[in-house]
Amino acid sequence: MTARVQTQSGTVFVVDDEEVLRDALSWLLRSRRLLPRAYASADEFWAAIEKHDVRPDSPACLLLDMRMPGMNGMALFERLIERGWLEVLPVIFLTGHADVATAVMAVKRGAFDFVEKPFSDNALVDRVVEALGRSEQALARLRERDGLRRHLAELTERELEVMRLVTTGRANKQIADELDISVRTVEVHRARVFDKMDVKSAVELANVLRGAGLD
Repeated sequence: MTARVQTQSGTVFVVDDEEVLRDALSWLLRSRRLLPRAYASADEFWAAIEKHDVRPDSPACLLLDMRMPGMNGMALFERLIERGWLEVLPVIFLTGHADVATAVMAVKRGAFDFVEKPFSDNALVDRVVEALGRSEQALARLRERDGLRRHLAELTERELEVMRLVTTGRANKQIADELDISVRTVEVHRARVFDKMDVKSAVELANVLRGAGLD
């Protein structure tokens, strides 16, 4: 029985110097309603990144051959690490038996997975779908973080001071004493902070900041 793979939107970049394999993978991905974009070399793919034809702003993953003329798969992988793209562009290495040890090392450094040639079509697509899901989640986290930073930029210096004290659990009277302002002023600043940060309570505010790594 053929395994059913859940449809996942996103782009699958295929970087392999073998035209036959690129074509076969592209056909396989399209047959599962995935969008392939194929490149004949790591150099060609990197050039597309430099020209901003490839951008980390929508769900995607990379099927990357380990051995290619010119820049090899590991060299491209190192550049993606330097750019901080592994979270939003999960990498699945396509390897021969001789490269398994290197691929395992790459996984330890952040690659999503590796698949040894010849590979099972269903198993490969399963991992691609999971990688696209991870990319989508990572992008959602980044958008949330960027949104929070925009909200924070709207706060005045005094509102930031009040917010920091609110998230430590201090009561309005304690905040007023520490900042040498009235309780009523604290209440006004607190209400403005909650409104600008789009939260209803101090606990929610603390959780939102913590979840986005901004606490």
